[in-house]
This record gives sequence, C-alpha cells and structure tokens, in this order.
Amino acid sequence: MPRLNLISKESLPPSQQHLYEEIAAQRGHVAPPFAALLNSPEIATKVAALGEHLRYTSSIVSAEIREIVTLTTANYFNCQYIYTHHVTSARQAGVRDQVIEVIANGDVPRKLLPKEGVFVQFTRELLKEKSMRDSTFAAVNHLLGANGTIDLITTIGYYAMQCLVVNAVGIELEEGVEPLLLAT
Repeated sequence: MPRLNLISKESLPPSQQHLYEEIAAQRGHVAPPFAALLNSPEIATKVAALGEHLRYTSSIVSAEIREIVTLTTANYFNCQYIYTHHVTSARQAGVRDQVIEVIANGDVPRKLLPKEGVFVQFTRELLKEKSMRDSTFAAVNHLLGANGTIDLITTIGYYAMQCLVVNAVGIELEEGVEPLLLAT
C-alpha cells in the first residue's frame, strides 16, 4: 500500500483539476507515479512536462536508446514498477531481448552490440560512479552529439527521479501485472 494517497482528479480542488488533465493528455491516463506526485500538483506538472519532452518530443535520443537507459536506471534503483512497465515499451522500441536480459542480470554489456552496450555502460557508470570514464562519455557524445548527450543525461536523471518517487512512496505493480525485474 502506498505511503501517500494517489491523487485522483476528483480529489484535487476544482481550480487544480486542469493539472491532472494536463498530465493525462499526452499519456492517456495518470499512472500511479504521477498520482503520487500530484500531492504537489505544481511539481507533478513540471515533472510530467519534462517527461513528455524527453519521451514524446525529443528526436535526438531514439526510443530504443531511451528505453535502454530507462531499464538500466530502473534496474539500478531496483524499481519494479518502472522496470516492469518499460519492458513492453522497450520491446516496442526495438530493444532486443538479449539487451533486456543483460540489464536485468547486471551482466557486462560487452555481450551486446556496441550501439546498445555503450548506453548501458554510460548509465551504469553515471549512476554508480556519479560520473563516467572519458572513453564512455566520448563514445556517447560521438553517437549523439552534445545536445543528444545532454538529453541522455537528463533522461537518466528523470527516470532516476521517477524510481526514487516510486520506491519512497511504495508504489506497487497493479493487480495482475507480473513483475519482470529479478529480485535482488
């Protein structure tokens, strides 16, 4: 059971119900992490706007790369909710099952194609070391350019924030959804 109420549209004051609708507009619904964030409606809408830009507007970081770093981030934070919900998104974006397995198992990404493994490595180094090797940074910067590299770093930060909210609030998978993140 979540530690905070998951806010519905009806539980917001009428003057703030449009904020709920703004979050639902692009996504088609308000998922539990955003329902938790709606305990602070202004923060929720700003976080949602950043997520919308990173996920639906930015064309520099492909959906495949975004989902690789999202799964890697969720795995790092042991965030079942984000991980499980993004496995489907990852597959839809063209992420191979082998990549998902390497991320889930914490395996060394050398087994992957370089264009996949570099993003797993970049994310892991950034989260674990709070920085990364020059060679890892240079490889990603070569592939994405400065703008794309900043978008990628921001994407990792965005999903790290989402994982922290989910874990801190205690948001669990919906009934009937099978957990896909290996227990640690």
